[in-house]
Amino acid sequence: MTNRAERLLQVLEILRRHRRPLAAARLAEETGTSLRTVYRDIEALRAQGAVIEGEAGVGYVLRPGFLLPPLMFSREELEALVLGTRLVAARADPALAEAAGKALGRIGAVLPEELRVFVDTSPLLVPGRLPGAGSPVMTELREAMRTEHKAEILYRSLAGEETRRVVWPLAMGFFESVQTLVGWCELRQGFRNFREDRIAECRVLEARFPRRRTVLLREWWEADRARKAADRS
Repeated sequence: MTNRAERLLQVLEILRRHRRPLAAARLAEETGTSLRTVYRDIEALRAQGAVIEGEAGVGYVLRPGFLLPPLMFSREELEALVLGTRLVAARADPALAEAAGKALGRIGAVLPEELRVFVDTSPLLVPGRLPGAGSPVMTELREAMRTEHKAEILYRSLAGEETRRVVWPLAMGFFESVQTLVGWCELRQGFRNFREDRIAECRVLEARFPRRRTVLLREWWEADRARKAADRS
């Protein structure tokens, strides 16, 4: 049964990687099974709620929206989820920390008893919530990132100087003792990293990014890579 569950998961993962119909023969080759097994697996996944369109001789495509039952997670995958949610609960802003706890609770609620005990007694421990970790302003900045809105922040420098800046929040970095915001700073006209513990205030603005966040992130990656290359030379 475990092998079959793992194979069904593998079929889903293969289908998710392809936007166009994938031939059953290709699925059989990648999973190391027969065409007959592929056809049975497709029907089993459909019975579990996966919207898989197509038929034999044409190919199959998985439509988005299907949620994989936690029952099909391996023990290592469950341990990764436990560790990840515990780290988020200890490091992230209050809203994200609460969401992590709720997500783990939902997973545990639908697991069979043996796996639920396995999750509840996981020995992968994380120190308690760090003092000052995850300021509420980061919740607002995460919302600004999702909706691609600019934000006005009051930022304190290492010397204690305060400046009001309009930033375009692009990404967040989670480190052992500090959380950082990556964004374009209109005041400095460039990409900057802002320490969470130095952001005193935040207000999400109505103004939107002039370009999509994915485009701006790519520009930041390229600029960061060029800076590091220059430092090495």
